[in-house]
Amino acid sequence: MMNFDGLDPGMGDYPPALHASLDPGMEQSLDPRLDPSLLQSVELDPAGLPVPVQGSDSVHLLEGMYSELHSVVSEGGVPVCASHFDLQEELLWIGNHRGHATSFFGPTMGRYSSFQVHASDDIRQIHSMESGVLFLSKSNLKCVTRGGLVMFDYLMEESADMHSLLLTDNTTALVGGLQNYVTQIDLNTVQETQKFSVEVPGVAIMRHSNRFFFCGHTSGKVSLRDLRSFTLEQEFDAYSGSLSDFDVHGNLLVTCGFSSRMSGQACERFLMVYDLRMMRAISPLQVHVDPLFLRFIPTYTSRLAIISQTGQCQFCEPTGLANLADVFHVNTVGQLMSFDVSSSKQALAFGDSGGCVHLWSDSAEASFNSYSREPEFALPCMVDTLPHLDWNHDLLPLSLIPVPLSSPEQLLSDWASAYILPQPRHAPPVDPEILRTMKTVGFIGYAPNPRNRLRNQVPYKTKEAENEYDSYNQVPESPIGREEEPHLYMVPKKYRKVTIKYSKLGLEDFDFKHYNKTLFAGLEPHIPNAYCNCMIQVLYFLEPIRCLVQNHLCQKEFCLACELGFLFHMLDLSRGDPCQASNFLRAFRTIPEASALGLILADSDEQTGKVNLGRLIQSWNRFILTHLHQETQEQEGPQAYRGVSNSAFGSSGESVIGRLFGCEVENSSTCRCGKETVRSSLTLLFTMHYPDLSTADKIIKEYDFSEILKRSICLEQNTQAWCENCEKYQPTVQTRNIRCLPDVLVINCEVNSTKEAEFWEAQAQYAFKKAIKKEEMEPPKPREPNPPEWEELCTAEGLSLYTSVEELRHVWIPLSLKMTMNKNKELEVTSWNEGEELSSSEEAQGAVVYDLVVTVPHVLDPRTGGNLVAHIKVGETYHQRKEGVTHQQWYLFNDFLIEPIDKCEAAQFDLSWKVPAILYYTKRNCHSKYDLRIKNPIEASVLLAEASLARKQRKSHATFIPLMLSEMPQAGDLVGLDAEFVTLNQEEAELRSDGTKSTIKPSQMSVARITCVRGQGPNEGVPFIDDYISTQEQVVDYLTQYSGIKPGDLDAKISSKHLTTLKSTYLKLRFLIDVGVKFVGHGLQKDFRVINLLVLKDQVIDTVYLFHMPRKRMISLRFLAWYFLDLKIQSETHDSTEDARTALQLYRKYLMLSSKGSRPEEFRKVLKGLYEKGRKIDWKVPDCEGAENQNSPKNTAVFPSVMGM
Repeated sequence: MMNFDGLDPGMGDYPPALHASLDPGMEQSLDPRLDPSLLQSVELDPAGLPVPVQGSDSVHLLEGMYSELHSVVSEGGVPVCASHFDLQEELLWIGNHRGHATSFFGPTMGRYSSFQVHASDDIRQIHSMESGVLFLSKSNLKCVTRGGLVMFDYLMEESADMHSLLLTDNTTALVGGLQNYVTQIDLNTVQETQKFSVEVPGVAIMRHSNRFFFCGHTSGKVSLRDLRSFTLEQEFDAYSGSLSDFDVHGNLLVTCGFSSRMSGQACERFLMVYDLRMMRAISPLQVHVDPLFLRFIPTYTSRLAIISQTGQCQFCEPTGLANLADVFHVNTVGQLMSFDVSSSKQALAFGDSGGCVHLWSDSAEASFNSYSREPEFALPCMVDTLPHLDWNHDLLPLSLIPVPLSSPEQLLSDWASAYILPQPRHAPPVDPEILRTMKTVGFIGYAPNPRNRLRNQVPYKTKEAENEYDSYNQVPESPIGREEEPHLYMVPKKYRKVTIKYSKLGLEDFDFKHYNKTLFAGLEPHIPNAYCNCMIQVLYFLEPIRCLVQNHLCQKEFCLACELGFLFHMLDLSRGDPCQASNFLRAFRTIPEASALGLILADSDEQTGKVNLGRLIQSWNRFILTHLHQETQEQEGPQAYRGVSNSAFGSSGESVIGRLFGCEVENSSTCRCGKETVRSSLTLLFTMHYPDLSTADKIIKEYDFSEILKRSICLEQNTQAWCENCEKYQPTVQTRNIRCLPDVLVINCEVNSTKEAEFWEAQAQYAFKKAIKKEEMEPPKPREPNPPEWEELCTAEGLSLYTSVEELRHVWIPLSLKMTMNKNKELEVTSWNEGEELSSSEEAQGAVVYDLVVTVPHVLDPRTGGNLVAHIKVGETYHQRKEGVTHQQWYLFNDFLIEPIDKCEAAQFDLSWKVPAILYYTKRNCHSKYDLRIKNPIEASVLLAEASLARKQRKSHATFIPLMLSEMPQAGDLVGLDAEFVTLNQEEAELRSDGTKSTIKPSQMSVARITCVRGQGPNEGVPFIDDYISTQEQVVDYLTQYSGIKPGDLDAKISSKHLTTLKSTYLKLRFLIDVGVKFVGHGLQKDFRVINLLVLKDQVIDTVYLFHMPRKRMISLRFLAWYFLDLKIQSETHDSTEDARTALQLYRKYLMLSSKGSRPEEFRKVLKGLYEKGRKIDWKVPDCEGAENQNSPKNTAVFPSVMGM
């Protein structure tokens, strides 16, 4: 809000002035040395030569000089009191004294939208946001879409007189005026969050920088305030009369205003300049116009634009001297009332008292923003130009054709009864999940109910209306791209990037079962660097690796093998619920090699799709195999982890990773002088190398996949290398040969360029044509008869019991390979029929069959930036453990979406959207030579006393007593648990057009303190674990009010707490879970989720659900403790020990009230009384004096031993 009122007596018809009126006899004259007629007729260029002024209709502008580009009338005779350049679109917003807003598009100033903001009050300030525009009037703040729809209208107090508006971020606004306070408003909830008192009332202007909030007061002062607390840091007394305007750039603050004279207030021609580094005034700047507005225009230099009420504008440097040659004049109708500069600094906007808007620019093709989005324009009238309608399209909406409400003519749809033939509806197809799990006895099939449809309700859909890319209707579409036409989209739904839609309850009401009908566990994608979720699933479903890492345990704080073992244990326990790899990825981010290889992505790179995920996952594949090989190969000491003996896998010097993936390779380098150098090494994977495709070869030759694979394994290439015989770099021939075959053949496809993709696509076309010819030449084979019911079900569902030729489209890789090392130790590779076995003679020759078990494609999706998925052939042992059936099945793993697929789909790669990245082939029956037993390596010694990482921690400061050997927990024992957290990353949310908030990405939390208290015995209620978790990651918010964690508590150098690593405390909790204790706490679901633990439901007693009625709100621990126990907790901050004890007491109280479940009706009456009491006092614990004396005696009776601690 600019304080222009009172400058001209003619402006007295408008709202009252902020300052005392000027003497009517005083004239706002120009500098006496300046000839006014000169300024009206010429424009001076930087060289000082006179140039005739161009008319307003001309667009011939001199480069680097501001000239008038357009002038338009907003509303004749009504002063323009606010102007603002939109920060997102090429729009200029105008607000007038009658509360009307108008927007103009682009440098041509075409009218875009126009609407009434307030019935009578003037618009005092305008700000643009991503989703709408904010308008501030005297007593209300209104948010409107750019088309004029009201998003919200926030009313201030009746006595409020607001003048200034400042957006601190996308969700928070500060509003100030003539009151002695500044209001902070949350734009998501449209509620006042805080009210900051100001020492000097009358905040008329607000600005901010990366250091301070700047408040300009009507008294002539400028105050600098803290960005967080809004407390006063510095104050400048700029003018004795009043402040007109100020601006901030870099380390400079420049102000203009009025001085008090005997006759009133006079405009001051000295601009006050302040250095924000030294917090003091420097030499003032004298200008040649009477300043009303000023703005920094930092293009090449830190120029200032000083505007007077009469339309004069002068440019000058804030630390230099003002030059008369830098003055130009705006042809206003009346006097200037508003002024703004575009973010690109290419355009200036002036609004005058006659209702005119003047756009000045330094170029004819000026843009308001550097990167503007396209505005939404109104659709053309459909009546005048009807679109072409395709009558063959079944989903065509006939509502596109406008028809009158009533017509005497008969409609085309009014068929005569003679032409109407009833058509019965066919029965809907059977769920493929039922077909997959069905067991046949005779001609009757039995299958468990998947429970994905309502009882006695069957949805009907016509088969013709389904598009081939949308036949996966059993998987709901991700929230991303829900509005796009499905039939116009190439990527099938189940392959698209899935996202979690968060609500007020977080994840509790998100139905993961829609995406996963199996009992296998998916992985959540919202964690940083979760692009590797698909490869984690691949490693999990390789049985030797799963057993290896679950048997592994070492002393390293950040060991990927240990973290994978913990994660795989959760995947084993889960019954279809998704898990998250947060602890594994936390350890992954600390590995220096991963950072050096570029495997750790920033959030912006991961979300915008700037990274080639296909190349990235291949690098990750090589890294993880190498790193696991090194970690599991390292010799542990006599004790692996505080008394834990070495696992069977790690006891010898040989690594299971090396036995499983390793292949001994002989690299030979031959110089042209004849010298040959041979070196042996171990490789864990192979990279595909394709033939050189020169631009001259327009036709790509046909190759078999086995031929390219053999070339890639036994690679031969010419390179420059050092020859010791020649003593210089020479062209050498390097060849690679293998001496043995690995149990698992890992292949990085390296389809990273257009040429490689074209080669792959061409080979798939050759293979498809060959399959068609083969089917045409061979006579049809007789098929074994299947039950007719199966045939009907599969036909209705669009499935086939046999592999058709059409399913081989886009397939080049074989499902099986035969590899042999011949007598000359040379490798032979051929494609193999999946259903055939080797003959005895072939086995005697050392032939081996490899079956395809994993394909990892990169899904190209321009809308979401792409994603990675995995096709995995899940073996019998996993099905037996999860579902109790013994069979093998291919599945698609797309984060938390899991769906069974056909084997041909796993090998199909349509290069337009599905690019191959990684292939895994395994030897048949290779798992028999591995020990697949899992022995839990976590022993009771992890609960014994341990040293703290904190240097200042003393025994006298101990807050817990470790367990004795006689106190070791048993199955069914109670343990009170509570955890406190800190925030690593703030949540990302967006404000919808209806004003509601949508969480895009939740805040990333890290556990900071974990407390476990004894639940029985003589020391009941005494903590035996009270660990503060050291973290190497930057903490954004310690949440001290809710967690009790203070800065420094997690720093080993200055902390006085018992500080441990997350892995150490995690092992303690894992031991308690494996023993079978029952955890008692309040809101444990979130605690276990952040700690990254999976606990079975029968081991969790959560008081938030014990004292909860269906369809009612959850009740806080503080309120329950006050109501049932007469305890006052969490008065100032949270303490996990206090919370864990209170949860145990509440559980004892629950058992007493419900008589251990024998009197449910009486307990229901207790809950009703609880909710009635809560509603009466608004769920707030009353604060009364002498609260300590009013506590219930239960406080001392339940845990008598605690009071002596």
